Amino acid sequence: MSKIERVTSVKNEILDIFMSINVAEHEKRSRSAAQRNLRARRGIELHQEFKQLERDIADLADEEKH
Repeated sequence: MSKIERVTSVKNEILDIFMSINVAEHEKRSRSAAQRNLRARRGIELHQEFKQLERDIADLADEEKH
């Protein structure tokens, strides 16, 4: 194998490693973003559920007064 072929081979291996790292980092960022979105969505749902419970309790209290 000539020097040029070895250099080309090493360059290709380095490029493959670099691309693998980029793919892994992208997947990790995607998973993190999905988890953040899920936590945010669940937080919003819980907030809405608590607000609904407060309204339901207020309605019950109003009914008891009448």
